Amino acid sequence: MAKLLYSVTMSLDGFIAGPGGDMSWLTPYLGPNPLIDELVARVGAILVGGRTFRGDDPHKGTAAEGEVFGGGWEGPQFVLTRTPPAEPVPGLTFVSDLGEAVAAARAAAGAGYVNVLGAETARGCLEAGELDEVLVCIAPVLLGDGVRLFDHPGGTHVRLERIELGAAPSATNVWFRVAGRDG
Repeated sequence: MAKLLYSVTMSLDGFIAGPGGDMSWLTPYLGPNPLIDELVARVGAILVGGRTFRGDDPHKGTAAEGEVFGGGWEGPQFVLTRTPPAEPVPGLTFVSDLGEAVAAARAAAGAGYVNVLGAETARGCLEAGELDEVLVCIAPVLLGDGVRLFDHPGGTHVRLERIELGAAPSATNVWFRVAGRDG
């Protein structure tokens, strides 16, 4: 069965997007990363939140704009949103229920990963007990404000076990398995 993986690039101070969802900060850190190159080949489906789907793109103004992994991946994509577009979008399936979205993405991914994109969607998957792993590429930058990697009002305690630690020219990669939640 496919595993759900939340993969993301984060600033050293814990932000995955700048204020207002700005992703332009990420562009200088999209350089070569062998771990990501290996991961792309193992991704069977994408599960993306509606806000991330409609949000800013670090590839804006390039041929890779709007493409998952900058155009390095193709396959089934599921968008979790309460407001799907009126007209179908080729290559995308819009789903309004988290459980249905996860089940459809897992089925489409086969033995590969379901790569989760979007902080709220990842949090929902975690809270539903569906998130298996987290891969964070830590960029050497401080943003000071924006969208956090993981935000849970009132706090929570999620135990993670490190699977892999490595470095690329533009980031430090830390891959974890979700070990459980306390409380």
